[in-house]
Amino acid sequence: MQAKYIYNGEDITIDMMFKIEHIVNILAEYEKRDFDSIFHEFASSETYKKLQQTNNILWAESSEFIADEYIREKSNFQQT
Repeated sequence: MQAKYIYNGEDITIDMMFKIEHIVNILAEYEKRDFDSIFHEFASSETYKKLQQTNNILWAESSEFIADEYIREKSNFQQT
């Protein structure tokens, strides 16, 4: 497997894949929706884009924290 996520010279791709899966599972349970539909929404979010940038260390936060960030982003978007 090709390293997609690198932090300080270390390949964290597997860690990121598990983290994204955990985040989406949290969101699917919270919104009572299926994994695939939540994943597609999450993957197009600003939170997901920030998560992809390993230099900002968002990936090191808990999955619950990142899910909360996404929920905040989504609620702010719906209010505007």
